[in-house]
Amino acid sequence: MTDAATDVTTANRAMMQRDLASAALGMVVERDEPGLAVVSMRVRDDMTNGFRITHGGLVFTLADTAFAIACNEDDTVTVAAGADITFLKSTVAGQTLTATAVRRTRSGRTGLYDVSVVDEHGDAVAEFRGRSISTNRTI
Repeated sequence: MTDAATDVTTANRAMMQRDLASAALGMVVERDEPGLAVVSMRVRDDMTNGFRITHGGLVFTLADTAFAIACNEDDTVTVAAGADITFLKSTVAGQTLTATAVRRTRSGRTGLYDVSVVDEHGDAVAEFRGRSISTNRTI
C-alpha cells in the first residue's frame, strides 16, 4: 500500500469514527481503498418497514456510506452532489447486506461512483449511482 493510500485510509477511518449514524446502524467497513469501499450491515428487526422487509432508506444509507468512503480519495472533503438507487430484491431481518462502491470516473472536482448492494448469498439487492463533488475543505 502506498503512503497516499495509507493517508486516505487514515482520513476515512477518522471520518467513520465520527459517523454516528453508520455506527448506530452497525455498519462495518470491510475494505477502504482510494476509489473502492466495501461496507456490510446486518439487518435488525428495527430496520424493517410495515411489510417486515428492510426499509429502503436503510439500504440507501448503506450504499451511501460505501460511496462516501470510496469518494474521499485524498485529503479534500468530498460530498454527494446526488444519488439514485434501484431496488432489485427485498430482504428481511437477520440478513447481512454488503455494499461495494467503485469509482467509475473522477475529473476535476466531480466524480461518479457505482455501488452494488448484495445479500449474504451474493444476490443483487440494489444498484446505486452516486455523483460526488469535492469541497474546498480538507480532512
